[in-house]
Amino acid sequence: MENLPLRKAAEAVAHVLAGAGHTVYFVGGCVRDRLLGYPVKDIDIATSARPEEVLCLFPGAWEVGAAFGVVLVRRDGFCFEVATFRRDGRYRDGRRPESVCFTDAEEDARRRDFTMNGLFEDPFSVPPGRVVDYVGGVADIRARVLRCIGEPDLRFGEDSLRLMRAVRFAVTREVQVEEETYAAVCRNAPLLARIAPERIREELDRILLSPGRKRGVEMLVETGLMKHVIPELYGMVGCTQPPQWHPEGDVYTHTLMMLDELGKDGAPVSLELALGVLLHDVGKPPCRQVDETGRIRFSGHDKAGAAMAREILRRLKYSNAVVDAVSAMVERHMRFMNVQQMKKSTLRMFMSSPRFRDELELHRLDCLSSNGLMDNWQFVRDSMDSYRDAPLVPPPLVTGRDLVNLGLSPGPDFKNWLSRLQELQLEGTLRTRKEALLLLGQIAPVEQNTLAEYLEKLAL
Repeated sequence: MENLPLRKAAEAVAHVLAGAGHTVYFVGGCVRDRLLGYPVKDIDIATSARPEEVLCLFPGAWEVGAAFGVVLVRRDGFCFEVATFRRDGRYRDGRRPESVCFTDAEEDARRRDFTMNGLFEDPFSVPPGRVVDYVGGVADIRARVLRCIGEPDLRFGEDSLRLMRAVRFAVTREVQVEEETYAAVCRNAPLLARIAPERIREELDRILLSPGRKRGVEMLVETGLMKHVIPELYGMVGCTQPPQWHPEGDVYTHTLMMLDELGKDGAPVSLELALGVLLHDVGKPPCRQVDETGRIRFSGHDKAGAAMAREILRRLKYSNAVVDAVSAMVERHMRFMNVQQMKKSTLRMFMSSPRFRDELELHRLDCLSSNGLMDNWQFVRDSMDSYRDAPLVPPPLVTGRDLVNLGLSPGPDFKNWLSRLQELQLEGTLRTRKEALLLLGQIAPVEQNTLAEYLEKLAL
């Protein structure tokens, strides 16, 4: 799928470079995705022009990677990275080369990670779309194979984030990892430990937000990469569950089934929900107990799992908002067992959680991937429908300001009184502000004359 305005803007940049006598190609992901049939969302440009020459040709451009010859050029509302053909020097930190030297297109292609990412496209060819291939990437794209350029161990040793990128490309572009490349991922998995958690997190997010998330998690576990991402997941493997509730098998199998089902209904998948599915039972392995009858229990795994999820997500440098949302989802996921026994007020407060739709979807997936019992899910759906035209938690009939105005001193009892009144309001027992204030006069030490005067002042 071609983004014509993007393409036209990129061609305009290329014409300026070519007009000044420089070789210029489109490169990398835009070429790969066009050949694979995916939408092209951005276009990178590679050229023989040196950075200082690019800056002279495009007033207002600026260097974003001065050491690597990368200049950012704006044209028609789009930004393009224009990079000089280069060869990388030694890598010492497992992420970026210590130095680069400028070279030609072929050497530039051979320094890249995977053959499908090492392709150039001539922006001026007739017919359009001629690919310049120095690394065998076209054949690999046709075979839908992900293969390292050159020696896989060297590629992964240079930039160890490529280990995660291999899994990400496999699942987001629906390709098979070539045998030697896959073996090298497994051999070099420990190198991921030297990559910053923020960079690992970014790749994990892309995997979890893709339809191939189940396969992605399986690959991370099988290759050993998960030991340096979320090692706690290995405890799920072989962690057996009560067969009457979980005929599907162990905790890991259950989680994979949920990941596979996630998003199949066509609804958008939030990052918080994907992480919630992945981590909802992470507390089961440390909480697993077998009693004298052989019955398996996971008492407290929801609270333990929430604490573990919080630690895991903080370790991966997620935002506080994501950490709070996911850990709350993990902690609350077992409460769905009791929804049909909840008081109306308790149920309404439970359903008023800001991410409740994600929680409800997690519960649906949990049921589908285990015993298949959907009665609690359906009960909650029906309850939500019954409040379609009214707020689940309406504004309180009585507030703390009312208590102060009635001469009560702020203290611990304030919360108790207000909570009691709100509970009765949600139950439907209290319907008006006057009813609530009159009841307050019974449960709190309010002078009756003061209450009467207050009601008169409010014209109640």
